[in-house]
Amino acid sequence: MRLEAITWERLAGELARYGDGLSAADGGPWLALGIDGAPAARTGERAERLADELRLLGRSVLVVPTEGFLRPASLRFEYGKQDADAYLDGWFDTGALWREVFGPLEAGGSGRVLPDLWDPVTDRATRSPYHALPEGGVVVVHGPFLLGHWFPFALTVHLRLSPGALRRRTPEPERWTLPAFARYEDEVAPAERADVVVRADDPAHPAWSGLPESG
Repeated sequence: MRLEAITWERLAGELARYGDGLSAADGGPWLALGIDGAPAARTGERAERLADELRLLGRSVLVVPTEGFLRPASLRFEYGKQDADAYLDGWFDTGALWREVFGPLEAGGSGRVLPDLWDPVTDRATRSPYHALPEGGVVVVHGPFLLGHWFPFALTVHLRLSPGALRRRTPEPERWTLPAFARYEDEVAPAERADVVVRADDPAHPAWSGLPESG
């Protein structure tokens, strides 16, 4: 895969302009965009920057982190607090994401999206209010392991870290998660599934694969 150097600022602008020209595959009036990557890739920062650029284009945008859709601790920690397979397969409530985020964006849906469901610190429901997106609104979902679930993203971006960079940039207490990302690479091949790949080994010097040829 050929990658070209780019700044984060330019990347956000390019993605926003491209996304602004997309339509939902089912003909619905809302779009979902996905930014996939390990916590060390700082997907939240990239999602917020993209959201800002989309707002400059007149779009209403809601950023949804998947960490707000973690399962309760009793389910996450069923096999211990540092089980890498459970982290990949069972920590994130994909059913709730379908129900509360993607379902309302379907053609004929309500456009009322829940920004988060569960607080992992208190281990209780967040009780956040629903966010009503107007027609033309965009949801930017970000977090790890987004690809491979058939989520209806109009555009997916994978922030790629080499194994060495991922290890270096992952804090020591969280390095037990590294085998989960190795499995994700082997089983899902996110760099092959994503519409756009961004190499983020050096956070000051990203490089990208460019935009899809057609949208």
